[in-house]
Amino acid sequence: MSMYFVLLFKGLWIFTLFKILYMASPSNYSTAPVSEFLLICFPNYQSWQHWLSLPLSLLFLLAMGANATLLITIRLEASLHEPMYYLLSLLSLLDMVLCLTVIPKVQAIFWFDLRSISFSACFLQMFIMNCFLAMESCTFMVMAYDRYVAICHPLQYPSIITDQFVVRAAIFVVARNGLFFLPVPVLSSRLRYCAENIIKNCICTNLSVSKLSCDDITFNRLYQFVAGWTLLGSDLILIVLSYSFILKAVLRIKAEGAAAKALSTCGSHFILILFFSTVLLVLVITNLARKKIPPDVPILLNILHHLIPPALNPIVYGVRTKEIKQGIQKLLRRL
Repeated sequence: MSMYFVLLFKGLWIFTLFKILYMASPSNYSTAPVSEFLLICFPNYQSWQHWLSLPLSLLFLLAMGANATLLITIRLEASLHEPMYYLLSLLSLLDMVLCLTVIPKVQAIFWFDLRSISFSACFLQMFIMNCFLAMESCTFMVMAYDRYVAICHPLQYPSIITDQFVVRAAIFVVARNGLFFLPVPVLSSRLRYCAENIIKNCICTNLSVSKLSCDDITFNRLYQFVAGWTLLGSDLILIVLSYSFILKAVLRIKAEGAAAKALSTCGSHFILILFFSTVLLVLVITNLARKKIPPDVPILLNILHHLIPPALNPIVYGVRTKEIKQGIQKLLRRL
């Protein structure tokens, strides 16, 4: 029940924020004189896009194919109808949506020079990118809790981690991040865009779009900063705590080989977190040091962050998890 009170509180908080926005000065709501944005990938090195289109296409196909295979395998294999694999399915769905939101538009720019993007499409892309990345982080946190219960409280695992738990966790993942990140595109869409409509990026990030506005964007940037670091930071803290308890419990196991077996069940999940966190950390560092590095580097890293983890996540689980590997082999024999 406490989860529902938390969601209710967050909903009321977002409603209050929207009420403040709508009661603000009407100068912030002037109709934009431009009807679309133009995405300029790699403004200093536009020749890069021709070299990048092929490897990005291969990564995109790998990500979509691997995640689709994993989802089909979990759906068809009865032995994989367990909470842990349902959470992995949720992660795969989030990865596929992120890829489909970002990469097709980037490739359309590379191949066909289709740089224009409508206001609504731009702000929708902005919302999905912010929201779904936070959903991935939250899913990793839930998966860490799953591993914590499995290792630290194995006898209670069947009664705690149930199908109902997965449903409630999925609702929490969607509701929490959707409510917190909905104001990001709303705030950007209500700014006045006077004349400049060229976004020096391949995708509609909040900062790339909002800095084209004639209005003060301090609150816009502050909100995304606070919301992003509050959610991602809290997820990271809980993940670290979960693995600290797991490591402490494993070190107490004296049976030969038992500690290694217990850690192996967390290996795949831990590797996925490293992929997600490392690419995100590098992206954050390059953005903070943007004055010392070419502006095209953060743009490239932003694209790769939507491709590399989605492409590698199902492969890691497919290689390291015996049940999934066997399920994929059965699926291939059926084809």
